[in-house]
Amino acid sequence: MSFINYAAKEINYKIVYYGPALCGKTKNLQYIHEKTPPDAKGKMISLATEADKMIFFDFLTIFPGEIHGFKARFHLYTVPGQVSDVTPHKLILKGIDGIVFVADSQKERHDANIESLNDLRQNLQEQGHDLDSIPLVIQYNKRDLPNIMPVADMRKDLNPRGVEDFEACANAGTGVFETLKAIAKSMLSNMNRG
Repeated sequence: MSFINYAAKEINYKIVYYGPALCGKTKNLQYIHEKTPPDAKGKMISLATEADKMIFFDFLTIFPGEIHGFKARFHLYTVPGQVSDVTPHKLILKGIDGIVFVADSQKERHDANIESLNDLRQNLQEQGHDLDSIPLVIQYNKRDLPNIMPVADMRKDLNPRGVEDFEACANAGTGVFETLKAIAKSMLSNMNRG
């Protein structure tokens, strides 16, 4: 849940980018960091191996402005795509306000997308949360590559809830900020209902 600091007049939101290995979660955060003005962001922190694969998480804070008279801070996290150790996933999902599920559009990655979505659902259930009640946006990334699945087929398997979804190419920035704006809007709507 969002953390409100009344003394400092700040609201802190936690958004987690979740998806299979190498689907583009880190690329999303890198693009957001690169294109966000210096006074509206913190440092991007990545814990990666020499092979440039994330081993624990990426973290970025952005400051989109004020919400209801409070300074807003969006804390963006990614989880490692490798599922050999789910401990980081569970830790990063604690206190979550919104999820961006990043799916790899390549046909050969379809099973990995489904496995990752099931992993997300299970990790949330173990913490007493239901994926269907948490603000969620789905991003179909890597739409610029050959051998991609039709979005309609991906929607059928990954988005039966009918949440907002976007086609993207995180390397070029296509769909990156649209996805971020949609999850922010969904979280704020959820907060206003609560």
